[in-house]
Amino acid sequence: MANETEFGKDADGRYTLDALLAIMRRLRDPETGCPWDAKQDFSSIAPYTVEEAYEVADAIARDDRAALKDELGDLLFQVVYHAQMADEEGAFAFDDVVDAIAAKMVRRHPHVFDDPSLRDSFLGSGRWDEIKAQEKEARGEQGAPSSLLDDVPLPLPALSRAVKLQKRAARVGFDWPEMAPVFDKAEEEFGELKEAIQSGDQAHVEEEFGDLLFVMANLSRHLKIDPEAALRGANEKFRRRFQAIEQALMADGKPMEDATLKEMDALWDAAKRKEKAGG
Repeated sequence: MANETEFGKDADGRYTLDALLAIMRRLRDPETGCPWDAKQDFSSIAPYTVEEAYEVADAIARDDRAALKDELGDLLFQVVYHAQMADEEGAFAFDDVVDAIAAKMVRRHPHVFDDPSLRDSFLGSGRWDEIKAQEKEARGEQGAPSSLLDDVPLPLPALSRAVKLQKRAARVGFDWPEMAPVFDKAEEEFGELKEAIQSGDQAHVEEEFGDLLFVMANLSRHLKIDPEAALRGANEKFRRRFQAIEQALMADGKPMEDATLKEMDALWDAAKRKEKAGG
């Protein structure tokens, strides 16, 4: 039976990175490992990797350092998981992942690791993009010019991807120079959405609603706001206020199903006032 000392701990009695790698190998062993872990592949694990990244972001948003420590561990485990599966295929190992990212960071920050005199001018110099282009060429990705938008990851959350696509286009001047035209475009898209709703064409409604969201993502970019963070905040605010309605009705012994919309609106407004008053 395995015990804690099988995988090794440091002088302070804590598991090490080497121990974590050994634990992963043991879990993936087809004969003695966990049946669930042993049968997973890159595609089946990928959704968990995305989920863990969101849970890291959630812990940060809640300013919960204890949870952040745990969630970062879960995210690290995802990296170890993918590296182990790649090692089993003979593609690469965890050490190769570490080497690749360390080399990339040194390569992409010459103003830190090579020539500190470049520090003040680096950010606006375009050198970051030049270095990335050189990396692509070294990987054999030269040939016909690729689109600026080609490497914007498709699995990104849609709002985040919209902002990233817009940022890429803005590099070559395809962007409104100020916010006023963005507001005008939002009003235009809102009008087109109303027209689509009146037409009764659901596919057209979905298209126009998407256009409106895309413009709102553009507005968030001009406002220097992360739309995902803003929406998470709105979600959390809704949760707090809705739960305040539930608690108030429960205190009165009244099921939510028996409450009128007017009563719930009044309780919502009360919760809103309480929040603004700092209560």
